[in-house]
Amino acid sequence: MLLLASGALLAGCAPKVTPSPSVAPTPSESVAPSLAPSVEPTATPIPHLVLPAPSATDTVAITYTVDVQVEAGASGRIVVVVKNLTKTMVPELVLRWPTALRDTIYLAPFEPSQQRIREGGDPLVQDWTKWVDGPGERGEPAGTTSLGWGPLLPGGELTIPILATRRGPGPITFDFQILNGEAILLSDGQPAATQVAVP
Repeated sequence: MLLLASGALLAGCAPKVTPSPSVAPTPSESVAPSLAPSVEPTATPIPHLVLPAPSATDTVAITYTVDVQVEAGASGRIVVVVKNLTKTMVPELVLRWPTALRDTIYLAPFEPSQQRIREGGDPLVQDWTKWVDGPGERGEPAGTTSLGWGPLLPGGELTIPILATRRGPGPITFDFQILNGEAILLSDGQPAATQVAVP
């Protein structure tokens, strides 16, 4: 009995344990995701078509302009004006560009018409003297298109319109040469060669 009483006494002396209120964990600070360096968009490079170097140089001096009259995504024309600054005739003025250009812009000296193809029509007179995809019989290199435009008289000037028909999207640049046959002419002492840009 004494044992029971002392057990009860001890039980009364034991401290009461009350559960402490639950504390919700504090939300951890949000960590910003690591940002990868931003990638700036880069412009798509414009294709450039090249020509082989001419096999010879002609010392006849000329001036020339190449006027691109083609809107982006459309057809038009390219007008070339060539003036002979000397007293020497150029027997055959030749304009040259890469044949692969035709996948984007097709250059031609004329546009087909009923007058050109009908039988019994007026005599067909062409200003141009040749239109050759190389390799040609007169040394025109492979991968080039050469448009001959007859003689350029001493002190003479030729205005040559070339039709430009759009065949593919996007801008393009290409090499363009002005020759006497297979010999490139000179303009300001430099070869008459330029890069033409079509939007």
